[in-house]
Amino acid sequence: MFSLYLAHANLFKEKTKLKKTLVIGVSMHPYRYAYMAVNRLLDHNIPVVAIGLQKGVIRSVEIETEKIPFEGIGTVTLYISPKHQPEYYSYICSLKPKRVIFNPGTENPDFYSLLKKNNIEVEVACTLVLLSTNQYKS
Repeated sequence: MFSLYLAHANLFKEKTKLKKTLVIGVSMHPYRYAYMAVNRLLDHNIPVVAIGLQKGVIRSVEIETEKIPFEGIGTVTLYISPKHQPEYYSYICSLKPKRVIFNPGTENPDFYSLLKKNNIEVEVACTLVLLSTNQYKS
């Protein structure tokens, strides 16, 4: 019984070491890629927070509509077009994530430069593909 407790405690420690992923551009439409990304991240036991235009809940994740100063963000994954990204530049940099993932259609070389100046990694990739191929690191 005690060994089961220790195994559970170690699993909890491992899970709490994981940095959160912030998904920006989430909607409540199940056919949207950001919605799918939130679900897949949860399926992989990756802690998730989300920002979208409208409030809602995807499983246990509340979609916020304000730029909340979340703590412990390791990855930001973008699902907003480059024309809407400038309003997020300082916000994302202030979170000090390890990396920002630019999903297809969100590529933005101007933002890449700013992120690199702030020592934030840029990854041009698809979050869903990274998850499905076990290449996603939180």
